[in-house]
Amino acid sequence: MRHYSTVVIGGGAAGIMAAGIAAATGRKVLLCERMEKPQRKVRITGKGRCNLTNLCSEEEFLSKVRSGADFVRYAWQQFDSRTVMQFFEQIGVPLSVERGRRVFPTSGRAWDVAEAHIAWCRQQGVEIATHARVEELHTQNKQISGITVRYNDGSTEQIACQTAILATGGASYPTTGSTGDGYRLAHQLGHTIVPIRPSLTPLIADRPTPKPLIDFTLRNISAQLYIDGKKAAEEFGELTFTPLGVGGAIVLRLSRQAVDALIDERKVELRLDLKPALTVEQLEARIEREKNALSTKTPLRQLLAKLVPSVMIAELARRSQLDPNRPMAPLTDSDRQRLIGTLKAWRIPLTDYAPFREAIVTAGGVCTDEVDPLTMQSKLIRGLYFAGEVLDIDANTGGYNLQLAYSTGHLAGKLNA
Repeated sequence: MRHYSTVVIGGGAAGIMAAGIAAATGRKVLLCERMEKPQRKVRITGKGRCNLTNLCSEEEFLSKVRSGADFVRYAWQQFDSRTVMQFFEQIGVPLSVERGRRVFPTSGRAWDVAEAHIAWCRQQGVEIATHARVEELHTQNKQISGITVRYNDGSTEQIACQTAILATGGASYPTTGSTGDGYRLAHQLGHTIVPIRPSLTPLIADRPTPKPLIDFTLRNISAQLYIDGKKAAEEFGELTFTPLGVGGAIVLRLSRQAVDALIDERKVELRLDLKPALTVEQLEARIEREKNALSTKTPLRQLLAKLVPSVMIAELARRSQLDPNRPMAPLTDSDRQRLIGTLKAWRIPLTDYAPFREAIVTAGGVCTDEVDPLTMQSKLIRGLYFAGEVLDIDANTGGYNLQLAYSTGHLAGKLNA
């Protein structure tokens, strides 16, 4: 039987960080990754560019954490965003800070972040086993004692260890290896699993998107989330129409609340303000100016083209109960009010959310009440540590989730209980 000081389960951002830090202290470390190579999710994150952190203050960062903000505070303080930047630049990844203080590799390649991190991990002395799925964690007297690993050829192996770090990720993007194994392993040892659900995920509307709008992106708009008729949240930025509903940055940020409300079978609706920079009065004045600049015999379509992109004209007319091919005159007060109402509150009733395979992160996971925030060690099983998305922690898009993985992985790797 092989013996290791520490076994790390999962080769994502948190697992690679934890394994490297543990090995740097002189421990004999084995990292088990069930896929053919580590860091598959990192390689595709940020549309392949890898937004690996965000240079904001502690309080601003924690305000973006939707679940577990108090729990991750200490981990963030020990390995914050500036320290993460320094770490990656020291291991050979030049970084750039972009709009919104988001940090990316200067090369624009997520692959570079993944490869440098893995190389650093190996340099610390970590042994990485791929195609290695951990089927069971073994304990003696509430203390980690070993693992059972199953390899792709069907063979199994018992491995002894004193400590184990569970960094298997969540259930989002399952093709990258995040299939929820960590929840099963933690539950087997008595840990509570907060129900998991997709977070940062597209939302599904009550009817398919009109064909001209599919894949069309709106920029600089406001989206308000209404739950049971009451405004619950608002975001400003980009939204993309998908075949079944909506996606894009502002939808992802609103999705956590929307998903929870949909699970509870509440009424959920998005209201888009296509002209957030204009008040109703200013929009009325603009419509009047545009109308007066056109002939009364001009098709109404030409006025609508002054207000929205061409792909939206037909749907704007339908929602406003207007015939886009009719002459401009007469345009009644009622016509104007319906048009303005649509521009300022383009309503999209929501009925569902995209599955885990489309979600960026997973909400829910191992209950943080059962984990020591100063060490990431289980309060139930000695020698068992957690890091990353397997925990009930998740945050907004913008570099926050990868930072959480690095911070918790760094802390868990210290094994400083």
